[in-house]
Amino acid sequence: MPTPTTEPTTPIEKLDRVGDLAHRPRVLLGKIGLDGHDRGVKLIARAMRDSGIHVIYSGLWQTPRSLAIAARDEDADLIACSMMSNSHLVLVPRLIDECGKVGRPDMVINVGGIIPAEDVQPMLDAGVHRIFHTGASMHKIIDGVREVTRAYGPLESDHAVAQLSRRISRVHGGCDPTDAPLERPGDVVGLTGSPGAGKSTLVAAMAAEAVRRGEKLAVVAFDPMSPITNGALLGDRLRVDFNAVDENVFYRSLAITNEDYSTLPGIIELIGGAGFDKLIIETVGAGQNDVAIREHVDRTAVVMVPGMGDAIQMDKAGILEIADLFIVNKADFPQGRKLVRQLKDIAGTRPIYETVATLGKGTAELLDGLFG
Repeated sequence: MPTPTTEPTTPIEKLDRVGDLAHRPRVLLGKIGLDGHDRGVKLIARAMRDSGIHVIYSGLWQTPRSLAIAARDEDADLIACSMMSNSHLVLVPRLIDECGKVGRPDMVINVGGIIPAEDVQPMLDAGVHRIFHTGASMHKIIDGVREVTRAYGPLESDHAVAQLSRRISRVHGGCDPTDAPLERPGDVVGLTGSPGAGKSTLVAAMAAEAVRRGEKLAVVAFDPMSPITNGALLGDRLRVDFNAVDENVFYRSLAITNEDYSTLPGIIELIGGAGFDKLIIETVGAGQNDVAIREHVDRTAVVMVPGMGDAIQMDKAGILEIADLFIVNKADFPQGRKLVRQLKDIAGTRPIYETVATLGKGTAELLDGLFG
């Protein structure tokens, strides 16, 4: 009988296992269909991050189309997906088909979960690269990522957004954006604030509002790299309902160290050159001194939440000095009105917007304030 243990899974040592590859692997983790359990996928996400991989988690209840759009926009090296049993023979072929429709017929797809033995070959014949059964070791899963990561070469697809995504990968990796139209978007907005302030949820609410208005929006969301493995968990996009916004929102997640936005000017011009006139840059959100974004955007919005500290703590925060406008998110929380009053003493003539992003309250007014 196995020895009882409180460990959720076999631990994996934090170690850069992919630093010798042509670039940091980008893996999109997705749960397709009605599977409402994400404990297992979160364990895999952390194990990949702890091995130096950049992991994009798209959240639960994805459709084959939303996952294909995400993989294309993120220029993923690999989609690693799972779903409830008995749906894989339907959903996986649809995912492969949707990848082709959105401009990435070459996308590599690995499938994990409870897969009956008789279904393995049909899925491989359909185009699945590898299948990982329940109980596969984390090391085997990491090896499966390593074997499909290749240097960024030209795409066979001429799809405009797929080409944009690949060019962003190359520029962020230090290459020049050759043979690409370059133009700065009409409005570039920086959204910053402390972790937990609700920046990603605000972006999701604004994306939904922009699409409701018939507008298109681009978002670049930065997250920190691990100081130990250089891996990253890129989870900002899971707040956006891509089943609803579809291709009207271009969303790209990137990892950086500290406030290294050195590749951002080239990325901004690629996005503008691809026809996007409105761009939101969501910062890492390191705290009081996350101020470097100001040099790259037309205006900076600082997101705050009730309970962040007293007026003296706010007044000494360098991040407040760079704000062109303030957003009090979670304004329905206790002390929300107190925070607004304190901000008025600091803000001067700079506008203050009150939002409850989870409910969409104040979103329309904020979108007008950012891009009006």
